[in-house]
Amino acid sequence: MRQPPKKNSLRDFWSIRSASPIVGFLGGQSTLFVLLCLLLIGLIILIFTQVSFIFYPIRVFFSTVVLPMVLATILYYLMRPILRFLEVRLKIPRVYGILILFLAAAGLLTLVIFLVLPFLREQTINLFDEFPSYFKQLILDMDLFFRTSIFAPVYEGFNFNVNSFLDSGFESIGKFFTETIGGIASGVTSFISALTGIILSLFTVPLILFYLLKEGEKLPQMILRMLPPRLRDDASTIFRDADKQISAYIQGQILVAIAIGIMVSIGFLIIKMKYALLLGVLAMFTSIVPYLGPVIAITPAVIIAIVTSPFMLVKLAIVWTIVQVVEGKFISPQIMGKSLHIHPITIIFVLLTAGSLFGVAGVILGIPSYALLKVVATHAFHLFTLRYNRFETEEEMYYDTLENYEDIE
Repeated sequence: MRQPPKKNSLRDFWSIRSASPIVGFLGGQSTLFVLLCLLLIGLIILIFTQVSFIFYPIRVFFSTVVLPMVLATILYYLMRPILRFLEVRLKIPRVYGILILFLAAAGLLTLVIFLVLPFLREQTINLFDEFPSYFKQLILDMDLFFRTSIFAPVYEGFNFNVNSFLDSGFESIGKFFTETIGGIASGVTSFISALTGIILSLFTVPLILFYLLKEGEKLPQMILRMLPPRLRDDASTIFRDADKQISAYIQGQILVAIAIGIMVSIGFLIIKMKYALLLGVLAMFTSIVPYLGPVIAITPAVIIAIVTSPFMLVKLAIVWTIVQVVEGKFISPQIMGKSLHIHPITIIFVLLTAGSLFGVAGVILGIPSYALLKVVATHAFHLFTLRYNRFETEEEMYYDTLENYEDIE
């Protein structure tokens, strides 16, 4: 049992205080050390906010590099299993395997551009031309329904004139498009500049992808050699878990999206819905966004089905239900499993926050970014518990091991 400090010995008092588990955990002989660290961090943040213009070239550099790096990383995780198969099973040298993958990708891209893209382009133009009439017919059908239903007295009390609404609505839409086109015409120089930057970025993707496929697996080892020896084991675990998370997410999402696109297209073709292939492609791309993607994909299909016939809406509901059941019960569990261990509520919050901060890019990259941060945070918390337990004197007050926190969201 510790003895209280003597009143006349300040040195003994601080030596006893330094033996406290809390003070030892904080890293110094007194909390003054921690307070000075916090003050230093605050001063650094204040200085950075005052000289933020110095970091403008760095922001420009990252904004230029992010797009090709993200695309190259996605392609890297898609091609890496195939490259390993060529290298390990077929004994093809890595460089030749990369060249084979590049030729196959170029052939597939050429096939899509010359065979699939013109058809989808024609369907897209037709859909954009006819969609205002679909929307107008939907409003008229809803107006007729409310006027002939039990809600007619309430609906007529609003004095809603559907014809004036449609006229004013379409005039506003026309004015909006006119102003938008004028704005685009006035800013054509900046548009061409941005487009040129995007095209140049896309041309760098094959180069980045080649070096990722050739040297990507050596990159973690290079980083580990630069870290202090005491940190290498923990850093190696973080790299391994992060690689596993990103690989499972990218490969799983792409395969699930392709499966959804094929099923939706086949289902819509069976029920003879217009623009079946285009709606299937839309469902494939939007399914990359969890929960919100299916809502975006089904909206134009529902409008077309309602305008076509009530029976078409029933057939659409049956097809969409079958697709969702097959995807949720069979495809996703087999392909992705529960590799990310992210709660659905957490996914929704991440999508809303990332979308508000970074727009479409945030919605697409929010979930994998959160998965990476979760890996780092989980291991940081593990190290925190180990350090805390080392300075805690009562064993019953120890933190549990990391295995008990695997389901933390």
